[in-house]
Amino acid sequence: MSALPSTSRGRATRERILAAAEAVFAELGFDAASIVKITERAGIGQGTFYLYFDGKARVFDEVVDDLNRRVRHAMSEASAGAATRLEAERRGFEGFFRFTADHPSLYRIIRQAEFVSPGALRRHYTRIVDGYTQGLTAARDAGEIGSVDPEVAAWVLMGIGEMIGMRWVLWGETREVPPAVVDEVMAMISRALDARPEGETP
Repeated sequence: MSALPSTSRGRATRERILAAAEAVFAELGFDAASIVKITERAGIGQGTFYLYFDGKARVFDEVVDDLNRRVRHAMSEASAGAATRLEAERRGFEGFFRFTADHPSLYRIIRQAEFVSPGALRRHYTRIVDGYTQGLTAARDAGEIGSVDPEVAAWVLMGIGEMIGMRWVLWGETREVPPAVVDEVMAMISRALDARPEGETP
């Protein structure tokens, strides 16, 4: 298991290891990555690595969890203050696209997790869906959207965001999702959720 440091210096060292591991796993893949390569990238000795993580598999899981925490924060921060659920969806998508543009390793590492650590993969997706489900449930109960199943809708929305991000952010020349694409996505989501204009009652 990994140790959680109690000092600011220890936390900074642990974060440096995670950042180095993220880069190495993204560049080389799990099999070719090694603790030696990670510690060289982090600028620390192997002994220091083992103060925080007990091996390559553990640090990989921690990288997945760390990416998940950061992408959820980016989405939540982007959607904060939205007047409607549909606006929150748009802002959340845009926050996700910005994060993936800055951290393309998210896609590469999550794809590896399917084979390296299925538990971490499931944890990544279910944590995103849990937040989505809560927001959609509240919106449905408030009459902002139609009578949809919040969990099903959450999985669908997450899938849309991931595939659109892959096509235009990961594979696109500009690493940005064009506004017209976002408009089209939101139009489809609005119809699927039976979203209602602000102030309109069901």
